[in-house]
Amino acid sequence: MLPQLRRLERRFPAELVVIGVHSPKFPNERETENLRRAVVRLGIEHPVVNDRDFVVWQAYAGRAWPTLYFIDPEGKVIGRHEGELPYPALEALVRDMVAELDGLGLIDRRPVSFPREREKLRPSPLAFPGKVLADAATDRLFIADTNNNRVVVADFAGNVHQVVGSGEAGLVDGPAETAKFSGPQGLALEGSTLFVADTENHAVRQVDLVTGYVRTVAGTGDQGRPFSGVRPARETALNSPWDLALLGGRLYIAMAGCHQLWVLDLGRRTVEVFAGTGYEGRKDGPRELAWLAQPSGLTTDGVRLYFAESETSSIRTVGLEPRAPVVTLVGQDLFVFGDVDGVGPQVRLQHPLGVCYYEGVLYVADTYNHKIKRLYPNTRGCYTWLGSGEPGFQDGPGREARFAEPGGISVAAGRAFIADTNNHCIRVADLETGEVRTLRLNFWE
Repeated sequence: MLPQLRRLERRFPAELVVIGVHSPKFPNERETENLRRAVVRLGIEHPVVNDRDFVVWQAYAGRAWPTLYFIDPEGKVIGRHEGELPYPALEALVRDMVAELDGLGLIDRRPVSFPREREKLRPSPLAFPGKVLADAATDRLFIADTNNNRVVVADFAGNVHQVVGSGEAGLVDGPAETAKFSGPQGLALEGSTLFVADTENHAVRQVDLVTGYVRTVAGTGDQGRPFSGVRPARETALNSPWDLALLGGRLYIAMAGCHQLWVLDLGRRTVEVFAGTGYEGRKDGPRELAWLAQPSGLTTDGVRLYFAESETSSIRTVGLEPRAPVVTLVGQDLFVFGDVDGVGPQVRLQHPLGVCYYEGVLYVADTYNHKIKRLYPNTRGCYTWLGSGEPGFQDGPGREARFAEPGGISVAAGRAFIADTNNHCIRVADLETGEVRTLRLNFWE
């Protein structure tokens, strides 16, 4: 709902004040400093209450995330909506409320301002990088510099050779210097073509790495809903695409916003649902009947897809053949999470966002546990590899290193490259020794 609320705040700057109430599901979200980083990362400019003990939630009889309450200038609740609401309906509702309250002389249009958390952020080369993609064949590292609204291309030594995107949020095709993205996340590579999950634009973009030219290949810029059948990719609204996996001319999309996996046929330029009904939850079975919950990381071994589900804190898999079932490797349900190593049902993760398949092993960015874990698909054993579990910034031996909500991981050439999101950097770990270091990026003028 955040993009819709931003639009609403701009539409009614003198009539509407938005107050966010953060009633946290995960333990990691209860800490005020973690919430502060999330406010900056998500571009929130209205005040946010940390309702860590659910006091406001209970006082207002909250039942669902998100819930919208509409309060008049006299402090009375005059409306409530549970769940997401499309922007046109939301705008019409607020417009009618403003007109009615204006007629009663209750609207106070004196300016209201609040200090912004982002103004406290120290400058750094990257800003909340969400995903990373390493290509051993060309010694290239592709970084989704998410809050800078661009893609950075470097070599494995950290020398930056290309920056794609002006840095200003928007949906604009064209040369690398003037093209615009909005909160890019997942990446996929085919030869000299890079595909980008342009998350907040609800689009998939294509970058010609030779010329730097960017074009939109899927999405309209609007937020879509679940659908059935096959549709033209450029005429179909997507819903928060978060990660990508490319195989045989088909680009698989983790469509986090509508709890599905989609597939983009690059030859026909069409999209269709690959797995998931659109219902939020963990329900295994035939892929067209399965329930997913915010798939946010996606990878493949060439035979199957593996995906990290943030809201069920699970890693799941589905074959590529028709009617292949969705199967949960580790994880339980929407409200079962933690930090427990083990096998199958013993395992607990907390809001994982990234997963990468490499030589028979799944490397998992266990985001809210501030760890990188190794998952063995054949046995379903899952074990901590990197990270102490405490948020922070520290290089060194694997389990002594500290991360801050790592969101993406890619493995190549004997190394794991990690998008350490809240530390605004890329970390590198040796696969044999587990030694972690921070990659220094050298931007050439």
